[in-house]
Amino acid sequence: MLMSVRMAPPLPLIFLLMIHGVSSAGWGVSYSPSHICALKNSSVIMNCTYTYPTGYQIMKVFWTKTKDNVEPPDLSKDPEYSQRLQYLGDKQQNCTIRLSHVTLKDSRKYYFRFITNKDKWIGYPGVTLTVTDLQVESPERVTEGDSVRLTCKSSCTLTDRATFIWYRNSQPLTERRDRNNELLLQSVRREDAGRYSCAVHGHNHISPAVQLNVTYVSVLINGSGEIVSGDSVTLICSSNSNPPAEISWFKGGTFVGSGRIFNISKISSDDSGEYKCRSINEHGEKYSDAVTLNIMYPPRSVYVSIIQSGQIWMGDSVTLICSSNSNPPAEISWFKGRTFVGSGRIFNISKISSDDSGEYKCRSINEHGEKYSDTVTLNVMYPPRNVSVLINGSGEIVSGDSVTLICSSDSNPPAEISWFKGGTFVGSGRIYSISKIGSDDSGEYKCRSRNKHGEKYSDAVTLNVMYLPRSVSVSISIIQSGQIWAGGSVTLICSSDSNPPALNFSWFKENESSAVGSGQSFSALQSGRFYCQAHNQHGSQRSDAVTVTGEAFINTLLHS
Repeated sequence: MLMSVRMAPPLPLIFLLMIHGVSSAGWGVSYSPSHICALKNSSVIMNCTYTYPTGYQIMKVFWTKTKDNVEPPDLSKDPEYSQRLQYLGDKQQNCTIRLSHVTLKDSRKYYFRFITNKDKWIGYPGVTLTVTDLQVESPERVTEGDSVRLTCKSSCTLTDRATFIWYRNSQPLTERRDRNNELLLQSVRREDAGRYSCAVHGHNHISPAVQLNVTYVSVLINGSGEIVSGDSVTLICSSNSNPPAEISWFKGGTFVGSGRIFNISKISSDDSGEYKCRSINEHGEKYSDAVTLNIMYPPRSVYVSIIQSGQIWMGDSVTLICSSNSNPPAEISWFKGRTFVGSGRIFNISKISSDDSGEYKCRSINEHGEKYSDTVTLNVMYPPRNVSVLINGSGEIVSGDSVTLICSSDSNPPAEISWFKGGTFVGSGRIYSISKIGSDDSGEYKCRSRNKHGEKYSDAVTLNVMYLPRSVSVSISIIQSGQIWAGGSVTLICSSDSNPPALNFSWFKENESSAVGSGQSFSALQSGRFYCQAHNQHGSQRSDAVTVTGEAFINTLLHS
């Protein structure tokens, strides 16, 4: 049902009736729903539409929480609402709003107000908002084995269909034992004791917690603080019964002793676990809640696992995991050799390189002691690299010397080495030796390093073999000057093979000890047998003699 109130100055009665009859046509505000029950701290949508006569222009729209003032206050200007109120409508027909983080103080009626260029309107009866908290109803104490029903209550019926969620000690209950807004605990156990709260699915608000106590047989641990391996520990079972009950002790489900007091001398980590006592008489039996003996001890059983199967190649990602048994849990450190390289149970090497090869171990340490694992070896495989050739010895290489070439290569697994002179294969192995080297051995040498992951050649090195002159010979060149019989001469030229090239030449006439000339060429002006001798820093060698005679001279000229 809608009711409208227009604020205007007093007018004569007949004029007011005429105005009301005209202006009320087409005015209205509609809310859906008109009553909202919302959960504390949730967001509320108040759906709203409005109408006004054709030809009127909307000047201002707003929501208010009062209808008493001539000019009711705009909620969007109210500090209690301004940060939480969002107008979702428009200045035409939609006046919907969202109110966020509602509180119990927000429970009241709200009205939509709009102002046109000719008149004002406020929509009655407005929207009634009731904000509710959640409360858990529960018996304060129950006995183990009883059935108990917990109820999640609200002050009004929530407008949105609600699915209830239950918590025990702030942890959601995974077992769905709820029926609508009720939680039924059948044959309640000691584990069911705790602080219970409820919530509505999809909302953050949780009800205040209510404590549920379960009566049971209890165990007292004699002493306080940490229990360390080697300590003496006493457990005492408390039970009310008539007649007095017989007491039995269990670790897990295993019987370990009788009597009200159970003592463990020189306790060890093997004694860790849950202990409970059973109280039994002719009227029945009851078990205590389990108590946990948490024995502290230094690290033991420390070892490293490599998360990688098969060979480790350069560029792989390798993960090492340190396993350790200790209480309390230990801090883990990693070492490569004796060098600290990282912390934490997991040590990861991404894009592993050959520099990461080596022995790794982890150290497990807590306040009771420390222990190192055995070492594990990371053997990173990679193709040959840094391939080079070293010539054993320095200085000049002279014919007849012994020369050794050594191929250096870094690879894993070790590479096979091959030697090449130019493009010709000449040998294998890391060392290539040439004994009594000759000029034919001069040239460019390189080695090839190869394993299953790849191959690489070294840069070439040059062997430049020095040797004394050899293949020394004399050739004849005739130079004509005027007539054949007058002024003709024979020029002798000395040729040789040597390294470095011969620069000194001497000429001799056979059977004479003194040289008759020098230089690579010699002009023979008389008959006889002549030879030359070529010299470099490594020695000298002479040629065979050639005969120069008058007849030979003429023949030479005629055939030249």
